[in-house]
Amino acid sequence: MVPVLLDSGFQGVQKQYINIELPHKKPKGGELTPLQKEQNKSLSSRRVICENAFAGVKRYNAVAAIYRNRVTDFDDHLMLTACGLWNFYLKAA
Repeated sequence: MVPVLLDSGFQGVQKQYINIELPHKKPKGGELTPLQKEQNKSLSSRRVICENAFAGVKRYNAVAAIYRNRVTDFDDHLMLTACGLWNFYLKAA
């Protein structure tokens, strides 16, 4: 099973699925333990790779904007094309 790495904006999702990894929240009036801080840092370093890839693909504004066309499966083709262009850009750099 592949773990899903999420940020703290997805609180509550871990109740529906078992493969969710969320960062530890600081308790009210308390502090995180050094182990919890290390786990948050590890999770963040793994997530940043995906977040940077999403940001690169969103540079193609057709992917970032609201899609209002009704052509069947065109949005999937658009996303695949944008991802392919971004991968091509990364390989060429």
